[in-house]
Amino acid sequence: MTGNRFRYGQWRGGPDPLAPPYDVQAAVDQVGQEVLAGGSLRQALRDLLHRGPQGRGGLDELIARARRLRREVLRRGELDGAVTRARALLDQALAAERDELADRQDEAARFAETMLSNLPRSTAQAVRELSGYQWASDEARQIYQRILDGLRDDVLGQRFAGLRESAQLTADPAVQERLAEMMQDLNALLARHARAEDTTDAFAEFMRRHGEFFPERPADVDELIELLARRAAAGQRLMNSLSERQRAELAELMRQSLGDRLAGELAALEQNLRSLRPDLRWGRGERTQGGQPLGYGEATGALDEVAELDDLLDQLGQAHPGATLDDIDSDAVARTLGREAADGVRQLRELERELRRQGWVTRDAEGLTLSPKALRRLGGTALRQVFAELTAGPRGQHDLRSAGAAGEVSGASRPWEYGDEQPLDVVRTLTRAISRAGPGVPVQLAVADFEVVETERRASAAVALCVDLSYSMISQGRWGPMKQTALALAHLMATRFPQDALQIIGFGREAATLSQQELAAVEPDLAQGTNLQHALRLAGRHLRRHPDAEPVVLVVTDGEPTAHLDPEDGEAVFCWPPLPETIEATIREVDRLGRYGATLNLFMLGDDPGLRRFVDAVARRSGGRVFTPDTEDLGEYVVSDYLRARRGRR
Repeated sequence: MTGNRFRYGQWRGGPDPLAPPYDVQAAVDQVGQEVLAGGSLRQALRDLLHRGPQGRGGLDELIARARRLRREVLRRGELDGAVTRARALLDQALAAERDELADRQDEAARFAETMLSNLPRSTAQAVRELSGYQWASDEARQIYQRILDGLRDDVLGQRFAGLRESAQLTADPAVQERLAEMMQDLNALLARHARAEDTTDAFAEFMRRHGEFFPERPADVDELIELLARRAAAGQRLMNSLSERQRAELAELMRQSLGDRLAGELAALEQNLRSLRPDLRWGRGERTQGGQPLGYGEATGALDEVAELDDLLDQLGQAHPGATLDDIDSDAVARTLGREAADGVRQLRELERELRRQGWVTRDAEGLTLSPKALRRLGGTALRQVFAELTAGPRGQHDLRSAGAAGEVSGASRPWEYGDEQPLDVVRTLTRAISRAGPGVPVQLAVADFEVVETERRASAAVALCVDLSYSMISQGRWGPMKQTALALAHLMATRFPQDALQIIGFGREAATLSQQELAAVEPDLAQGTNLQHALRLAGRHLRRHPDAEPVVLVVTDGEPTAHLDPEDGEAVFCWPPLPETIEATIREVDRLGRYGATLNLFMLGDDPGLRRFVDAVARRSGGRVFTPDTEDLGEYVVSDYLRARRGRR
């Protein structure tokens, strides 16, 4: 209508209906960047939920709020308020009684004064001795009765919400009788439940008779146990939080205020609940701050809040194996942290479900992990980064050694061309020089005289990429580039050369084959040892499974071999400095690969002199090459070397 004015503000009706959904692919890329930087896959996925996409709205924010609220609850006041209040009321009652006795002149008054003067210092013992005392002052008698009635009301009201919400006073003998009957029936019901008997009809009858004490209207015995057990556990935690003297005082005061029958039924109820719900931190206590003493109900209420916050912190922490966001009680989040926090949990839950629905993550026994679809995206990201480096400019320096064969020797040769790396045909080169210049010593060679051996191209390649998983790789910042290199190579081969066969082999004290998923999730081996011998043995097995493919072995390492497999029992043997047996065992595997026609190219990270001597010797022995790239250039070197091998230029 004309003239109407509208005012717009922040949406307050729950989750914003116009808020854009989480960018699921961006979340996957966020995880991928952490993995490629050397982070743990499990930790990266966990951080995604804890920090939230783009670093906002995650579980860590809710955990911080819950911890702050917990500290605030524990600063409400001192937990011994029930004993303090009883002491204050007792002092008031004694003062009023002494005033009344001072106005009397009979011997009974003097005797009463003497009795009051000799009361025990303990509040509970004094209250017990005064249980049969004939009060001269009506005011004093009423104050004394308030000690018992007030504590009884607090204890029973804390356990049974119906008493708090009704006008029933537990000082009424009829109410006490009904309470005793209810607890007796309740203990019988819980005993049947503990014996795994069917309690459906018994529970319905119990609620028909005693439902007034349970305004929460539990639907079954399990809900009833949940209600009562948490309150009973809060009461026990209050006792645990007090000093030994305070605990004894409060226990005695409670027994006197409840009477023998109620106290007995309540103790039996607590024992039943403890056995049915042993997980509720019955033995835990807390230390509070604040000058304000809290009454029994206030103290147990505060401790109940603390227990709920502790449960919530456990759920939000997601620390136990197999934890999921579905474990988080949204209702508890809403009660303690507010509806906005509960909405945040639901949004994170939707993000996790969407990641699973779209096939980006899967769940195993240890939690979330990336799916093959996500690994393909991660490999594509790694490959794009590698190719960006390849086209960015001049490459760094590296050492070259003699080239190995790119395929089977055909028996023919051809004139050398610029860029050729095939072996020289020495006989035909010398023959051409002598034919041109005539016989004579020394033979004068010209560029036109050189011929190289021709090889037959192979249609496919069998590639074994051996990557060092020792702890030094992560301590020296080489873990991320190593993962990026392996994932990039795997993606390149899967998308552009699917006929090639790649086997990734990780080696620490022992070696093992790794899938892309296992590589993304692998953690550094904390056990000392670099078992290149075992890795090369597994590489040889992979090559022999593909006899018609070009054999390519690439090794990425930052340390000389320090471990080998014992030939007798197959156990890994580690020693530093390296044993001669370790070097000999490793060289035997190098020779086996050489006899099979494979060339071993090594990518040496770092400048360890022992490693330098070893890789140089291996390259000379195997006809391979040694590369010494900077860590950030590793992917560029490995991928380039693989592509060169496929072009038949080794």
